[in-house]
Amino acid sequence: MLALAGSVKPAWQRFLDVYEPLRPELYRYCRYLTHSPWDAEDLVQDTLARAFATLGRLFQPPPNPRAWMFRVASNLWIDRTRRRREQALSPGDAEPSVAGREPRAEREAAGTLIAQLSPQERAAVVLKDVFELTLDEVADALATSAASVKTALHRGRSKLTALDARSTLEALEPPEARGPSTRVLDAFCDAFNARDLPRLTALLLDTSVVELVGVVTEYGPEASSDPQTGSLPGFLAPITRNQNGAGIDGRHLEGYLPEPPRVEVREHRGERILLYWYAHRDGEAVRSVARAASDGDHLAHLRHYFFIPDVIAEVCGELGVPFRTNGYRYW
Repeated sequence: MLALAGSVKPAWQRFLDVYEPLRPELYRYCRYLTHSPWDAEDLVQDTLARAFATLGRLFQPPPNPRAWMFRVASNLWIDRTRRRREQALSPGDAEPSVAGREPRAEREAAGTLIAQLSPQERAAVVLKDVFELTLDEVADALATSAASVKTALHRGRSKLTALDARSTLEALEPPEARGPSTRVLDAFCDAFNARDLPRLTALLLDTSVVELVGVVTEYGPEASSDPQTGSLPGFLAPITRNQNGAGIDGRHLEGYLPEPPRVEVREHRGERILLYWYAHRDGEAVRSVARAASDGDHLAHLRHYFFIPDVIAEVCGELGVPFRTNGYRYW
């Protein structure tokens, strides 16, 4: 198993060398589809994993990598949406209406309208009107014909015109969740800011999962607290510059002061999240955000978005806090 993992990693890194430049546009596309920065990044990660696995089964590389990545993302999202609807509906039930949701703010009200389109219509409208793909490129991205795309565009645009919302494609956030208890997150922050690794480790369940999204997944407290490879000791320490192929590229660390970060709880769209603050010559700035799920007085899941600049920029922009990003990877 160790040998298999060792052979897969170089292939994965070469894959990212080619497809990583598409990440910003891929995230933007997924953001339009999912209406949430968290769900958008989940879809991006799933798209990259599916594309990597699919590439190994293709005789020829995709002639248009951009359209191909949109196609993988579209297929994943459409399939997921259909499964959710099938699970939510029983025979005779009416399909739930997005219009019944409470919008978070008046500026987002028009954004609810695009969510009323079918998955195929929504994807077609976004690809054509936002990303300005040709009909043939949209057809390729949606694995359908140009005629079907024309039909989906006509229906989607007609619905938006009827609802007087052609001027915006802003996304509606999903129903807000409160997230883990304040008590658990406060305990995490107290232990983190005290640099108390044993206390941090004690907050994890034996079945806890800690993710550095897009980079590594750790199962159980032993993996997360390992002094050599664990993410908890890694976050307690200052950021390291790239050396021997590992660390942050120096261009992302201009003005950074090599001091341990601090963490605090903030509310973002009704959900309690974690912000990691790092010292810089011109003041503190957030360089990572994290989401958590709790089980009683313990953390069951912790997801760090340190290497996800799109999410950091969007969340910090909405919170109105200064931020810096770290690129997409550490090698």
